[in-house]
Amino acid sequence: MACKCGGCYYTLNAKVSFDRDSMKNRNFLLRNVSVIRMFTNGFFRSKWRSVAGNRRIISMDAREKSRSTILESSKDKRVPIFVMMPVDAFSFDASGRPRIRKIKALTVSLKALKLAGVHGIGVEVWWGIVERSSPFDYSWSLYEELFKLISDSGLKLHVALSFHSNIHSSNGKGGVSLPLWILEIGDVNKDIYYRDQHGFSNNDYLTLGVDQVPLLSGRTALQCYEDFMVSFVDKFESYIGSVIEEISIGLGPSGELRYPAHPFGDGRWKFPGIGEFQCYDKYMMKDLKMAACRERKPQWGDRGPQNAGCYNSLPSGVPFFEEGQESFLSDYGRFFLEWYSGRLICHADAILAKAAKILNKYQENEQTSVMLVAKIGGIYWWYQTISHPAELTAGYYNTALRDGYDPVVSVFSRHGAALHIPCLDMMDSETPPTYLCSPEGLLKQIQSVSKKRIIKLIGRNTTERHDKSGLRRIHSNCYNRQTEVEVTKTLQILPSSSLNLVSVVL
Repeated sequence: MACKCGGCYYTLNAKVSFDRDSMKNRNFLLRNVSVIRMFTNGFFRSKWRSVAGNRRIISMDAREKSRSTILESSKDKRVPIFVMMPVDAFSFDASGRPRIRKIKALTVSLKALKLAGVHGIGVEVWWGIVERSSPFDYSWSLYEELFKLISDSGLKLHVALSFHSNIHSSNGKGGVSLPLWILEIGDVNKDIYYRDQHGFSNNDYLTLGVDQVPLLSGRTALQCYEDFMVSFVDKFESYIGSVIEEISIGLGPSGELRYPAHPFGDGRWKFPGIGEFQCYDKYMMKDLKMAACRERKPQWGDRGPQNAGCYNSLPSGVPFFEEGQESFLSDYGRFFLEWYSGRLICHADAILAKAAKILNKYQENEQTSVMLVAKIGGIYWWYQTISHPAELTAGYYNTALRDGYDPVVSVFSRHGAALHIPCLDMMDSETPPTYLCSPEGLLKQIQSVSKKRIIKLIGRNTTERHDKSGLRRIHSNCYNRQTEVEVTKTLQILPSSSLNLVSVVL
């Protein structure tokens, strides 16, 4: 149902909702529209999104709202589905201007989707397209055209403001980089990107170390994100609350709140490696040094853990992730992980505070109310170990002895953001037992924290699936009767670049 890469795909579904009480077998095919079978063979990696009100969406990227209750929509037995634009839906012409590819086919497909009962479309709004060439030079023409097409088709929008790149994850199909003027700064100062212990940088997302440092043509990273959000809202104010039902704010690589500890596509990491800590740019190292000095342990600020293995290490034999004197349980280990995860949470807090302030005026009127959404990653491998090493390197200080998702969800809740969660499609029995995976355990933990914090959930599948067992798993996870936690939306995605209608059997 979805794909977990930095790019955006769209699934053209022919059925809009899951009936939670019964699974009814129906085929929805439209005449004169080529049809691809769905739910037949396996899954790809993807993300999920949401829609306002009591609706639900299977999406690729998303976010969350706090003051409404999770059980609010339990009387509503249907789960509206959104589909997403494909990664290669956009291209650049000879003059460098962005354009929509296959616009006639897209128009036909949108109309077919509406007739089939699909609720809306998920669209990634890329920083690297809109503010591509120079600071403050916002070009919204591509999205004006696209949003009008979608609106004229009678479909709604889930918009993901994407401050990351998907070059490495797009397999050469229409990848979008960070803005060119950002890349020019990065050519001179690679420390504006995350760095690993070997000095390799990752230009998919700016390091949170520059959130407050005015290196980007006189602006900080936070100011760049804020200015982009303000420009978007000013341009599309007439759509907000009517056509645009949800706005997801990118918080990191692939739009997820995490560090790029498991870089996909550049050859450094492969599943099920534990990943590496990403704190070696000079700005984060300066912050680490200051934090260590405050603890009166200046030696702790010289570098990150030196006994934590490398990208493709397994936990066994890696001292930092075992239970020795120099492990994650040591005084130094606790200090470092609290700092590392804490900086990530502060990053989310700062961006969501700005987003909530910008969108606040629309929440006063029910007719223009729009849902704010934020997305986390699904790091489920090595979940059944004591240390949860893959989660630790990604920035989630979650172990068998500590709940690392509660502080994350608390921040989302404080800003009224919905939580976009992973793994709705996955079962422990489908994962290699050697790697001690537990997508079910991860999902259950996040659901429990969300119930405690009373925030809305938006679900996504972690892999692309074409099988009935995956569909049934998603269906059952949309409303967990044991925990009384309900997923309010779902957004479906396929890795296909075609604009064809997909037949869905529900």
